[in-house]
Amino acid sequence: MNDATTATTVSFATGPMWAGFIAFVLAMLALDLFVFGGRKAHRVHVKEAAAWVAVWVSLALAFAALLWWYLNDTQGPEIARTKTLEFLAGYLIEQSLSVDNMFVFVMIFSYFAVPPELQRRVLLYGVLGAIVMRAGMILAGVWLVQQFAWILYVFGAFLVITGIKMLIFAESEPDLDKNPLLRWVRGHMRITPEFHGEKFFVRQNDILWATPMFLVLILIEASDLVFAVDSIPAIFAVTTDPFIVFTSNIFAIMGLRALYFLLADMADRFHLLKYGLAIVLVFIGGKMLAMPWFHMPIQWSLSIVASIIVISVVASLALSKPKLTPQPVAAGEEA
Repeated sequence: MNDATTATTVSFATGPMWAGFIAFVLAMLALDLFVFGGRKAHRVHVKEAAAWVAVWVSLALAFAALLWWYLNDTQGPEIARTKTLEFLAGYLIEQSLSVDNMFVFVMIFSYFAVPPELQRRVLLYGVLGAIVMRAGMILAGVWLVQQFAWILYVFGAFLVITGIKMLIFAESEPDLDKNPLLRWVRGHMRITPEFHGEKFFVRQNDILWATPMFLVLILIEASDLVFAVDSIPAIFAVTTDPFIVFTSNIFAIMGLRALYFLLADMADRFHLLKYGLAIVLVFIGGKMLAMPWFHMPIQWSLSIVASIIVISVVASLALSKPKLTPQPVAAGEEA
């Protein structure tokens, strides 16, 4: 198994392919920041968010098509089919698990009462931080798999345990007042009581103060780190090719911000999705643990993960309780 695993970590991607993809990511971030108003505070409406979600999904599918075309021409149809399915499965897994970030973003913004028009830019910085963290963790994960093939079983066990914990504590909400990182920062920095636009720091009476937006950024980056610990091992159940792991992760991260603005206002309607994500983690972890005895075709994994997500979304919408609007009390009646 060591030889086979080590072989699968050798990527087909060339240096120019890595450079080209990184250049594409930097170009998209630059367009967002300097052309499409990323530096201007404004409220992202549903139509704008839906358009960006469509753009990122379309770009991911176009990348998959280009991947198939390139590999079919250079390495044959079998490798092209396998690698394309690995990318699509990895992208679906990472996109699905990133939805859990959305629930955390909603909680953070609600806790700090961040105005909608101030949320866009801090999430952009969150995306930048997530890209850097994911890149480092992917490199570390690939190195570990190359050096210690048995680490895949550790990843599998970790995912199963994490999924079970998510099932048990799906309804619990963390208390940010007791968050140790937040308490430490508040105890060691001067924090202004109010927001100052999108600024993270302001100078008052020649003294540098952090704003509540800086606390929001810290918690968003911390949540990205925590979720990366789950998502990076998960994709190794599908592929250990570093290029596929990296590209599928980045496409999912880049589309996360638009997905948040699209679904944030109705996040409570997807109350069963957390259970679906937990089941996905248990399934992926179990798949990794069963590798010595059973190899599941990549298209099976893709179909099963997609089915779990679709069922949990449909069930959430079907079983969501409509909000009751208070009825006016007639004159003379007791409330």
